[in-house]
Amino acid sequence: CPGINLPSKGLLEERGYTSFWNDSISSGLRGCILVELALRGRIQLEPQSSRKRKLLDRKVSVKSSAPTGDMLLDEALKHIKNTEPPEDVASWIELLTGETWNPLKLHFQMRNVRERLAKSLVGKGVLSTEKQNFLLFDMTTHPLTDSSEKERLVQRLQDSLLERWTNDWRRMSRRMLALILLAHAADVLENTLSSLSDERYDTVCSRSRSLLEANPDLESAKVKTPAEEMIWAVLAAFNRS
Repeated sequence: CPGINLPSKGLLEERGYTSFWNDSISSGLRGCILVELALRGRIQLEPQSSRKRKLLDRKVSVKSSAPTGDMLLDEALKHIKNTEPPEDVASWIELLTGETWNPLKLHFQMRNVRERLAKSLVGKGVLSTEKQNFLLFDMTTHPLTDSSEKERLVQRLQDSLLERWTNDWRRMSRRMLALILLAHAADVLENTLSSLSDERYDTVCSRSRSLLEANPDLESAKVKTPAEEMIWAVLAAFNRS
């Protein structure tokens, strides 16, 4: 499946931890945070100028600093609000993951994001908490206890690329568009498609490829909301890396 051909390495459901071999999840999660803040009307890209700058040349600005009620989102929002000069989307993904060469900006790193997200899902009854021994150390893990939520989400994603395919992303749910693009960025998209028959699998690969290989700067010219701009800017950042 061109465009999503890396092996899928997400949460190992029975073991309760994410694969050690997936180095894309951390940056993918930070991309999710930026998109979610934009969807909630908290951040946006600075206005386009007459020079028509590329998405990654435009800085991220705070539209509203009102708390979201989510600890991770509010932490990221605080960093973005208090940063001068402002940074672009690609820089924020690097800063929030700690992948920066500037020692003066290491404090922007959001730590233990996977563990904090897992604890949130434990509170919602989706995951549980266990201790597992790994020879030299004990590790807290979060096995899946309620598969219905995952199955529902996977089904919605598959449906969006099959029965509910619109052939125009502008008619697609913004959250579903973001989910497809960010699942690819985090290297977990292929796993959601593995249960399909060969024919249907080929179909969703072709359709998802049309999104993943789109030119973010050209697509962003069609957007109607700041959140849509942010979705394409995040994809542009991952395409550049």
